[in-house]
Amino acid sequence: MKTKHTFTVIFFTRKSRSNPKQLSIYVRITINAKRSEISLKRVIPVKDWDSNKSRGRGGSQKVRTLNTYLDEVYNRLLECHKELLAEDKFISSEAIKARYLGEDDNSKTLRELVAYHHGNMVFVLKRGTMKNYYTTEKYLYKFLLKKRRLKDIYLKQLNYEFVTDFEHFLRNYRNSKRQLMLSNNGVMKHLERFKKMVNLAVKLEWMHKNPFNQFQLKYQKYDRAFLSERELELLEGTEFKSERLQRVKDCFVFSCYTGLSYVDVKELTEDNIVKGIDGKHWIYTKREKTDERVKVPLLPQAMEIIEKYRVLQVTDLMGYLLPISSNQKTNKYLKEIAGTCKIHKNITFHVARHTFATTVMLSNGVPIETVSKLLGHSKLTTTQLYARVVETKISEDISNLLDKFKIRGKKLKTKS
Repeated sequence: MKTKHTFTVIFFTRKSRSNPKQLSIYVRITINAKRSEISLKRVIPVKDWDSNKSRGRGGSQKVRTLNTYLDEVYNRLLECHKELLAEDKFISSEAIKARYLGEDDNSKTLRELVAYHHGNMVFVLKRGTMKNYYTTEKYLYKFLLKKRRLKDIYLKQLNYEFVTDFEHFLRNYRNSKRQLMLSNNGVMKHLERFKKMVNLAVKLEWMHKNPFNQFQLKYQKYDRAFLSERELELLEGTEFKSERLQRVKDCFVFSCYTGLSYVDVKELTEDNIVKGIDGKHWIYTKREKTDERVKVPLLPQAMEIIEKYRVLQVTDLMGYLLPISSNQKTNKYLKEIAGTCKIHKNITFHVARHTFATTVMLSNGVPIETVSKLLGHSKLTTTQLYARVVETKISEDISNLLDKFKIRGKKLKTKS
């Protein structure tokens, strides 16, 4: 807030408590008769201080050095006053003092921003999402230390160059085995999380310029893996002697026919199985990732798997419906399963979700709007990333179109 005010800066001294022959030097900032004082942590012999000029007296090297320092302090305080005016901030002696000492919002650091973000978002974001933010944080600090030789940096020092240098660092980061760690999209994800933290700093008015304003995140589009109808049938028809592989296969197939993610399958209990308005069994649950309510009709293939483990009366399920291993072990076992079934794709548990959207639903004529609801997406555009129209469906649609052309052609001939 710009207002008319008086502004003065003077240096003064007080007798040193430890040495009566010396004076401790202070600076006093006065705005509209309200004062704030700063100890400059400097001392001078009583005989060398000129109280009229508020400077050291004499031409010795020590006095000249002290006077130069006092001039620098004076000029910096004037700069602080000018900065606050330019930012349309409230001008007070305390505000100028805080700016000079680096204790106001304009002097916040990157570590302070990260700590503030994590401290608040830990109650908002899911644990998996926070884990990703912690990884981004580690990369940021490694970049600061290796490329800038700093442990921290002021937010006002962040600029476009900092962002592009961080991007370059991520693209070239190698592990102890000299292997590149991140793909293009992995780099973009870290930059996206960093951008969100910077956006928070701008909203808090800790930063006045956003270094990401001229920076564009560029993700590479890639085909999301899914099982074809033949591959899904092959997987379903394969029985494993190994109990661990059979259980993982059953849980994976269950996801292929429900579209539930790993964590949502893991958390399923009898309470999630209800009868819908059609009298059939449905899964009512809430997506762990987004908190979106999901209602999925239980297809016969999925219901059969649930009944299988009810009959077996598995004692180690602790109230859960399916015997699913940890995510890491599940994905490891899925690679073994794919090899046994001669499925030459990199299969993870999330592939089941893509398979549900593409092979089970869209390829059989289920509208994308319905698929979006079943997947628990809040936006249709998210479903479009999962959904792929396979060649057989395109061929079927074109065949139907050609049949319509033939019928119309026959009608035209009849009329003529």
